[in-house]
Amino acid sequence: MPFVKKPQVFSAKINELTLGTGDQAVTLGGQNVYNLYAFDGEIANRPKIGIDVSDDPEQPSEGLKAFYAGCDTLAQRAAKAAELEDVDFVCIRFDMADPNGANKSIEDCVADAKAVAEAVIATLRPIEENYKGIAAGAGLAYGQKVGAESAVDINLAKQLNVLITQMGVDGHNVAMNIGSAAAGYGFEYVVSTLERVKAAALSQNDTTLQMPIITPVGVETWGVKESTAPESENPGWGDAEERGVDMEVETAAACLAYGSDAVILKHPESIKTIARLVAALM
Repeated sequence: MPFVKKPQVFSAKINELTLGTGDQAVTLGGQNVYNLYAFDGEIANRPKIGIDVSDDPEQPSEGLKAFYAGCDTLAQRAAKAAELEDVDFVCIRFDMADPNGANKSIEDCVADAKAVAEAVIATLRPIEENYKGIAAGAGLAYGQKVGAESAVDINLAKQLNVLITQMGVDGHNVAMNIGSAAAGYGFEYVVSTLERVKAAALSQNDTTLQMPIITPVGVETWGVKESTAPESENPGWGDAEERGVDMEVETAAACLAYGSDAVILKHPESIKTIARLVAALM
């Protein structure tokens, strides 16, 4: 007797969240099956790929230095990044605003953000830690989407979503960042949390966890030794650029498989590879 697989389709579904407007709008979520399970049911909105662009002009690899050669400002780098064929949205990151670093002023950050908005049509606002200020300011006063960042713990993710929605922000305007790590660096906790969040959202119809998930991968993977150590120090490891791309691709693929609706990457080759993976599975 032939085996007939029973589709695993849920009555609950992940919220749809749209970033941007017009023909440049990007929609996340909406599925009532597990991530990439296109064999179980239709996935109307494929996983999306963002590109991470920092206001810090320093780049973590020679390939990225070459890619952004001649781009002297954040807006120029964002515009260059947005030109990549497989990029769905741009994430700008204000690393220079770190008070323990360059301590760039809020006014300068606002000016940079405006310049990026003029250079790039669709952008993703950077995820912040101060949920009250962001939720009240961006989510309530201006109707913007809110990124809820927690530290690789399903209970923390749920609590933050509850607090934000209790303030009056529509849960359909919230995206989660449940935390990330490079593959091999406590990544099993990331995978476990992603899996548990999606299972609770779909199989238990937990509306406090039905927000789509955006995972910043590149900022994690390009900071570990496997990506940064020169080949001269570890000849057996091979080319550093290739290692960095491999780390980014491996981590992003796992995040998409276990629950992320979008990943944010840094390297054009990583973006190209993940785009091919998504296309092949959809």
